[in-house]
Amino acid sequence: MSSKQVSVGSGFGPETTATQAIGDTDLRGKIAVVTGGYSGLGLETTRVLANAGATVLVPARRVGQAREALQGIANVEIEPLDLMDPASIDIFAFRFNRTERPLHILINNAGIMASPLLRDGRGYEAQFSTNHLGHFQLVNRLWPGLTRAKTARVVSLSSRGYQLSGVDFEDPNFERREYNKWTAYGQSKTANILFAVALNAKAESHGITAFAVHPGGILTELARHLSHDEIAAFGIFDEIGKVRIDPANDIKTVEQGTATTIWCATSPQLDGIGGVYCENCDVANLADPSKPSTNGGLDRGGVLPWAVSPQDAEKLWDLSERLSGTTLEL
Repeated sequence: MSSKQVSVGSGFGPETTATQAIGDTDLRGKIAVVTGGYSGLGLETTRVLANAGATVLVPARRVGQAREALQGIANVEIEPLDLMDPASIDIFAFRFNRTERPLHILINNAGIMASPLLRDGRGYEAQFSTNHLGHFQLVNRLWPGLTRAKTARVVSLSSRGYQLSGVDFEDPNFERREYNKWTAYGQSKTANILFAVALNAKAESHGITAFAVHPGGILTELARHLSHDEIAAFGIFDEIGKVRIDPANDIKTVEQGTATTIWCATSPQLDGIGGVYCENCDVANLADPSKPSTNGGLDRGGVLPWAVSPQDAEKLWDLSERLSGTTLEL
């Protein structure tokens, strides 16, 4: 159990937007990397950081689409990257590291959700590979830039969907158990939280803090693998079929959904705090596992104790090192 999971009383809430969360923060001279920073939440994250003066590198699997989406936003650099391709990650990191620039903010935003069973070139299940392992390798490879920054933050986008599944340490890639797209998604989102816990423990002495974020329910390209009926089951549409906005019930705009990411990446309210799961621009309190929930637990705020377990975080770190073949050069 993590005693760090206590609200800091940020003064923000579900309706806060990313622009409000960053306020008048001046990021001139700061370098940020935002994976998937050219669509959905990632695009808004890039825009807000760049408007605050940061130079934002956007690694993109679809470079042409990224260039088109990011037109008109200053201080943006686009580089190719495929999180399911280890060689691609290494090349991106090599190109960044040879510039000897510091990396002040790394936002692990890219992801996939509830996809059919797909595997990367190593045979690893795609959601675990993209959402967790690719970012795990990226952080390891970008370690020199993070340490050069002296003070850096790493933010990984998780989801309340973590409640759908913990990490199966014996069979994370569904080699022996039957594949379920939601179980796989939940596992990858739990991994995002545990990764923040473990990374923070290892990196805090180097001036690097790590966070996991639940952005809220936002209809973006992330839902591309879902049918209309599957999306409707989350209560996204109103009675006439239009997308509704209800931040009090965790259904948000893109601007509201990006707020917690930006808050974790930039807010002085989090100085000295790391390895925590955040939502609604605050550190989430521990949730009561005995509290009844519906919709697979997706209505329950806070974070369950098992998802921030330091022991499971260390187990995941060891597993991730074995699967990715990468280690942190402390």
